[in-house]
Formats: sequence, structure tokens, C-alpha cells
Amino acid sequence: MLSFIRADLAQINAYKPHPGGDLQAASPDQLDTNENPYDLPLELKEKLAWTYQQTIAANRYPDGGHERLKQAIAAYVRESATGSGGDLSADYISVGNGSDELIRSLLIATCLQGNGSVLVAQPTFSMYGILAQTLGIPVVTVNHREADFAVNLDAAARAVATAPCPVRVVFMVHPNSPTANALSAAELDWLRSLPEHILVVVDEAYFEFSQQTTLESVFQQPNWVILRTFSKAFRLAAHRVGYAIALPELVSVLEKVRLPYNLPAFSQAAALTALAHRHSLLNIISELISERDRLLKAFAALPALEVWPSQANFIYLRPRPSAPTLEQLFAALKAQGTLIRQTGGGLRITVGTPAENQRTLEHLARSLP
Repeated sequence: MLSFIRADLAQINAYKPHPGGDLQAASPDQLDTNENPYDLPLELKEKLAWTYQQTIAANRYPDGGHERLKQAIAAYVRESATGSGGDLSADYISVGNGSDELIRSLLIATCLQGNGSVLVAQPTFSMYGILAQTLGIPVVTVNHREADFAVNLDAAARAVATAPCPVRVVFMVHPNSPTANALSAAELDWLRSLPEHILVVVDEAYFEFSQQTTLESVFQQPNWVILRTFSKAFRLAAHRVGYAIALPELVSVLEKVRLPYNLPAFSQAAALTALAHRHSLLNIISELISERDRLLKAFAALPALEVWPSQANFIYLRPRPSAPTLEQLFAALKAQGTLIRQTGGGLRITVGTPAENQRTLEHLARSLP
């Protein structure tokens, strides 16, 4: 370890994406990162190319305040809120270079300099813990129940009450990754009961697939923030655009700690274009949900697999004791050209195109007894 580097970083493993470049198959089905399997339509790519050529000056910094984009996001959130977002304006929106940057900004604003720890329920999105550790922030973990992956609320309450470094932020995902279950009424009631000195972060990365949101709590709870992304339903994973929804007072704090010019001009243009064409882009969600339900039914019919319901664009399953191990099943699918994610003691499979999903079923069938 370099002598000038913090000693605790030696204990942290860097997040390693799964590129799939070493697959034996020539054209792998990349079903490991919960991306939308459909690229932007060619006409929108052409529109973006024109935008870059005609309206973006590469020698100039991007709009550092993201004003147009925040206004467009607010309009979309109001439209999709089914009655709970009527008063929401651009002042309620903060934009980040992916949700990761927003998570990091929230941690910087709350827990640095020994001001607190974070609580996460495992298994879940790994970046909450990774980003906290890189900032020297303690991470308190509790477990989800095995039967339905709901949070063990008794354990969570004890953890908040007894953590050596007071819990300042609670992260929850709605629906959770990798287990695909939405937060229950009991979980939401517990989160809303937390005192105002604890920030509640509800990650709604898969909102467009679940159509479940906690937006009304933003207006009712000063300690509530929602995270969303353009990487999933909107097909913009390459552009890294995320946003937070919170009361203006909290948004103003996020604006203080984020990096200036954090979102490139082309990414802002891509997000604005996606929002302008949101109805056509989001039309594909009905197909993906139908395909998800088809996969769920087919997986459940395989005796060697234990499968859980899904409210997202991915499915979580585990092989039963009589089946090949997690590692064996992961390797068998990889060798056949299907890349999935091994995480949280199970396998997470993104819903792909109908052709990709059919190959997944065939590859699984070949890999199971």
C-alpha cells in the first residue's frame, strides 16, 4: 500500500463491472446489468448527432445548473405521479452523473467527519456500502427475510438504536436489487416513522417497471429523498444521468456538494431528447413486463430452481440443493453465451428481448438436471 494512501482503503474492493468480453460465445446475451435490451431508435440517435453537430460547442462548459433538464424532469415526474406530484417544480430536482454521484453527494452532506453511519439491508445495490466505505463512513447492515426478502424491521430498529456511530442515512430500494421485491406497507410505515435527523433514501431506479413510488412522502417528510435514473427504462445507460427528488431545502444542499459541470452537455441533450420522446420510448415496457412474466412462469416450472416474484425488469432465483451450485450454473450459462449476475447468494437475470429470453430458457434447461 502506498504510504500516503489511507490505510482503510486496503480493505475495500473496487466495484468491478461485468463486461462479458471473455465469453466463449461470439455474441453474448448481456443480461447481467438490468439495462434495457433495446437501444435508442436510429431516428433519435440521428437527432442527437444533429444536436451535437449544430447546437453543442465542444469548447464550452455544459449548463452547470441543468435548468432545462430539471424543468423537463419535473414535468415528467408530475405526469407520472398519478395525482401526488402536482406542486413539484424544478426546485425539487437535483441531477447527477448517474445515481452513484447523487448517493455520494448525500453521504458527503450527511455523514462525513464522523457525523454518522449508514444503514443498508442486504442483499441490495452494492454501491451504497462501497461509496460509504470510500469516504470512511461506517456501514451498518441488517438482513432481508429469506421467504419474501422484506427487511427484518426488528433488527433494523435495533441497529438504529444501538449503532456505535449514530445512523444518519437509511438506504432502501423500491423495488430492491437483486431481489426484485417492492417495499411493503410495513416497511414504508417504519421508514416514515424514523426521526427527522435520519435521512431516508428510497432508490426508485426501476419505477417505470413497477409503477410504485413514494413521491407523496417527499412532500410530507423533510428527511425523504427519491433517486431515479435514465439508465434503465429510458435506455440511456451510456450517458449516466440520474436525478434526486426532494424538498428544495435538501436539493440546495446537494447543489453545494456536487461537482461543477458534473453532467456533460451531450448527456443533458440525450436526457432531454428521451423525455421529449418518452411515450414512444416507454411503450416497450409492456413487452418487457410480459416477457418477465413469461420467464417467471417458465422458471417456476423448473423443479431445480427456487424463484421469487418480480416488480422490476429482472428476476432473482436460486438453484435448489439437488441442482448445480450457483457457481456451476453461472459458469454453464456463461459458456453458452448468457451473462447473468451472481449476487446476494442467488442469480439475477435481466429481462431481455424475446429472442434473448428464449435462449436463456434453453441454456438453463441444458444446465439443469
